[in-house]
Amino acid sequence: MATIALTKDNFEQVVKDNDMVLVDFWAPWCGPCKGFAPVFEAASEKHADIVFGKVNSDDEQELAASFNIRSIPTLMFFREKVILFSQAGALPGSALDQVIAQGRELDMGAVHKEIADRESGSQPKA
Repeated sequence: MATIALTKDNFEQVVKDNDMVLVDFWAPWCGPCKGFAPVFEAASEKHADIVFGKVNSDDEQELAASFNIRSIPTLMFFREKVILFSQAGALPGSALDQVIAQGRELDMGAVHKEIADRESGSQPKA
């Protein structure tokens, strides 16, 4: 699957409508971003069940600021509308595959319960 351009107009809907979304915050002048782009594209071809989106941080400064993006590239992995991974820096393909594998294996029921417990102020039981 090809990557899609994410903007402030479609970002929320894409994350809401898809189980897994991998986002690359980048800029055209960024050398590491250019190096990471083929790795991101290759992963998008291997993982057709994940939406791969790119946010041009120059064009979408408001969106980048809303996620507190301070350096690029920054990679974010959403699953069921939850940010599971957020890290600045270009990853090699093997590390990106590892992030994806760990995101897939996560028990999202437990993640959602932990979030609900935190929001309600209760402590998880040991």
